[in-house]
Parts: sequence; structure tokens; C-alpha cells
Amino acid sequence: MPPRNKDSKGRIIHASKSQEQDCYEGERLDRLLQSIQRKIESARLMMDDSKCLPEKMWFKQQFAIGVNEVTRVLERMPPVTPVTPMAPTTPPLTPLAPSLASNRTKAPYIGLQAVLIASDCNPRWLSKHLPSLALSRKVPLIFLKDNKGASLRLGQLVQLKTAIAIGVKAKGNAINQLIEEILRGNTIQLGIECLNSTPMLTTAHGQVQR
Repeated sequence: MPPRNKDSKGRIIHASKSQEQDCYEGERLDRLLQSIQRKIESARLMMDDSKCLPEKMWFKQQFAIGVNEVTRVLERMPPVTPVTPMAPTTPPLTPLAPSLASNRTKAPYIGLQAVLIASDCNPRWLSKHLPSLALSRKVPLIFLKDNKGASLRLGQLVQLKTAIAIGVKAKGNAINQLIEEILRGNTIQLGIECLNSTPMLTTAHGQVQR
């Protein structure tokens, strides 16, 4: 895990980014979501193929939607920590024939520029693994908090009822330009303090409320 420092107030600062923890809530959250919504609409207007694609499919091309999908995309991205190559113990394999090699070629994947995550989701363990996974790929996390309703508001961005996490794919469009401006503004959340500070709701029988 990358080293962490603390500022004078004891807040954790990631050493490689030097950005203190922060959550988007209140008016800041409203402005953030409105800005992203406008960029989504702008991106759809600028892309000719968006008129031919169903809305659900278009959103999947721009975002990794949901904790499972975000996790899958992050896991496909190579970790940042370099691995020392080991000396080969076996002779190199003979190159595949062009026809056979072409059949095994996988379509290139698109990595994530950033991940928006509802820090007040319940139960918390659903997204607890995302901060460390994203950090190992140097993918910034933008945390949202809205009195247990951040997942509802995050889902509205992609025309769903709820979404605990949304990964912004690096497509070089208007959405990415906005996210880049946000990341340069030193207002993103790179740690897990905000996520861990949200208590889990339990029922009268002691069961986790989903």
C-alpha cells in the first residue's frame, strides 16, 4: 500500500497525490451532479452513434455501472506497482500462425479515469474493497454523501433507480474533460475515512438493512 502522511489536523493525505480527504455533499454535491449531467447530455449530442444506440447501451459504453462492473474493470487494469521480471526458465514459444493468433486476440479494454462512489451506501461492505483496489491502479475516487441518498442521486445520472458506484471510462469526451477539471481542483476523495465514518443501519433484530 502506498505511504500515507497526515496534515496538522490529523487527516490522511496520500503521498503521491498530496490531496486531503473530502466528500461531496450539500451544495457542492448538487453542483457536481448538475455539471456531470450537462456533460452527459453534451456528449450524447456530439456522438453520431448515440442516436442509433439504445440509451442503456450508450451509458454502458461511457461508464462502468455498479460495484461489480467497476470491480471487474479495475481488476483488468494493470497495477501501478512494478513487478521485477523473473529470468525465463523455459524457451520462448513459437509464434502462433496469423489465423490462429487473430482468433485469440481480445478487444482492447478501456480503463477508468475515476470512480464516483456513494459513501453513505448501506451496507458498507458492498463497496469497502473499492478504495484499495482503485488506489492500486491510481484511479481517483470521488465520494458522494447525501444523508443515505447518494446512491439514488448517482443512479439518476445513468437513468437507474440506484447506483452505489460508477466508473467513468477514459473515452476522451466532454465527460472526461469535466472529470479532469475536478481532479485538478484538489477536491477529490482518495482515502477511506469518509466511507468508514458512515454507520451501518441495522433492524430491530440486529440484521443489516439493505
